[in-house]
Amino acid sequence: MMDQTSKSLSSIHGRHRQTGFTLLEVLIALLVLSIGLLGLAALQTTGLRSNQMASMRTLATQFTYDITDRMRSNPAGVAAGRYFINRDDDPTGTSIAASDLAEWRNLIALRLPNGISDITQCDTSTTPSCAELTHVVTVYWNESRRDTSSVAATFNCPPTSDTDFRCFRLIYSE
Repeated sequence: MMDQTSKSLSSIHGRHRQTGFTLLEVLIALLVLSIGLLGLAALQTTGLRSNQMASMRTLATQFTYDITDRMRSNPAGVAAGRYFINRDDDPTGTSIAASDLAEWRNLIALRLPNGISDITQCDTSTTPSCAELTHVVTVYWNESRRDTSSVAATFNCPPTSDTDFRCFRLIYSE
C-alpha cells in the first residue's frame, strides 16, 4: 500500500513540475514582445514622417504650378517683368502680378513650415541655361522643422546639407 501512495504522490509532483511556464520563460517572452512593439512604434513613426514629407512636397509642387498658371493668365505682366521676386522682397503695387505674388506668398507662408519662395530670371549664364524670358520658380521649406535661427539656413536647390531648406524648382517658359 505504501508503494502505491508514494507512486501516486511522485507522479503528481512530476506532472506538476512539467506544467506551466517558469519565470525565466515569461521574462524572455516579455523581452521579445517588447522588442517587437518598439520596432512597430519605430515603423509607425517613420511612416508618419515620410507621409508628412510627401505632403510638403506635394504642397510645394501645387504652389509652384499655381503661380505658373497665374503667369499664363497674365502674359502682359510676364512680358513686363512683373513676376520676378526675390526671397526677401514683399510684393508691392496694385497690379494683377503684385496681387498674384502676394496671394502666392501668403499661401506658401501659411501652409509650409518656414515657407519661402522666389521667382528669378533664367538666362544663358544661369544653371540650367535657358532663354531670356524664362522664369525659375523655387519654393523652399524647412522639412526637418529644426530651429534655423541659430544656424545660418542655406537655400541650395537641391539641398547639399541637413541645414539646407528643401526645395522644389520649376522652369517656366512662355
